[in-house]
Amino acid sequence: MEKTTLLLVALVYMLQCVSSVPKPSSDSLRFIALGDWGGLPLPPYFTPIEKATAYEAGVVADKLGADFILALGDNFYYSGVANIYDKRFQETFEQVFTAESLEEVPWYVVAGNHDHSGNVSAQISYSHVSERWNFPNYYYELNFKIPGTNMTLTILMIDTVLLCGNSDDFQDEQPVGPVNSALANSQLRWIKRKLAKSQADYLVVAGHYPVWSIAEHGPTKCLVNKLQPLLNKYRATAYFCGHDHNLQYLKEASGVGYVLSGAGNFMEYSVDHIHDVPKGSLKFYYADPRSLGGFAHVVVNKKQMIVTFIEANGRSLYQTVLPRRSMM
Repeated sequence: MEKTTLLLVALVYMLQCVSSVPKPSSDSLRFIALGDWGGLPLPPYFTPIEKATAYEAGVVADKLGADFILALGDNFYYSGVANIYDKRFQETFEQVFTAESLEEVPWYVVAGNHDHSGNVSAQISYSHVSERWNFPNYYYELNFKIPGTNMTLTILMIDTVLLCGNSDDFQDEQPVGPVNSALANSQLRWIKRKLAKSQADYLVVAGHYPVWSIAEHGPTKCLVNKLQPLLNKYRATAYFCGHDHNLQYLKEASGVGYVLSGAGNFMEYSVDHIHDVPKGSLKFYYADPRSLGGFAHVVVNKKQMIVTFIEANGRSLYQTVLPRRSMM
C-alpha cells in the first residue's frame, strides 16, 4: 500500500509538471546540481542515464542558463580513479559532457564514497589539467555575487566521507566512522566556523551523503547528529547532496531545504526509510526506474532561491522556492 501511494504521488508530480522554469536573466545566478553521475569502469565507461543526463544538462545550460555545476560526488564508479592520468577523466567526464553550452561552465566537485575507494588527491590534482574541473581541496568555500545586486551566495563544499567514514553501497551500510578522527574534527570545526561567520544572503552546504533521505541509504546518522543542528542554528538556506540514486526534496520546520540529486547515472526506487525522516518533511520524490535520470536546476536572485527538478527528457518535475536569509 505504501509503495502504491508513493507511486501515485510521483505520478501527480509528473502530471502537474512545472512550466514556470525561470529563464536566464542578468540579475540572477544559475547552477545545476548533479550527483552520482560517474559512469562505469567498463566500456563504454558511461551509462545511458549519464549520457541522457549530460545531454539535458547541455540543453538546460543553453536555454535556462548555468553559471556553474555542483558535482555532488561518486564522480567515477566504482573505485574512483587511480591517478591524474586515469583514462576515466576523459571517458566518463570530458567525452560525455560535450555540449557547447557546457564547454566553459566550471564544475565544483566534492568526493563521494566511491571516489574515496580510489585516489581522491588525483581528482584534486586534475584541477590543474582541466579548465572546467575545480576541486581545490577535500572541502572548501565558494562565494558568489548575484549579478545586478549586492546579494551574495556562499556554498560550503564538504567531504562527508572524511567526516563520517566510508560505506559499502552493496551492503547498504551506514558510514562506520571516520578513518582519521582528527581530520574529521578539524573539518567539523571549519564548517561550524564558516556557518557562524557567514553574512551571505543565501548559505548552502553541499556534500555527498544525505542528511535526510527516504530511500535505500536513508538518513546519514553521523550528519543528523553533527551537521543538521548546525544547519538549523546558523539558518542555512539548503543542503545539497546525492548518494541515493533518485531525486528528493525535503524541508524541515526550521526552513532548511534538503535537495537530493543523485540520479546522474542510475535510477533506483526505494522508500525503505520513509518513516525515518521528520514527519511532513518529504515534499517531492521521484525514482521511476524507467527514467533516464535527472538533476536540479537552481536560480538565485535578490528575493529567493528557486529549485527545479528536471528529468533527462526535459520535463520539469517539481519546483520549490526558498527565501533569502534574514540576518536578524
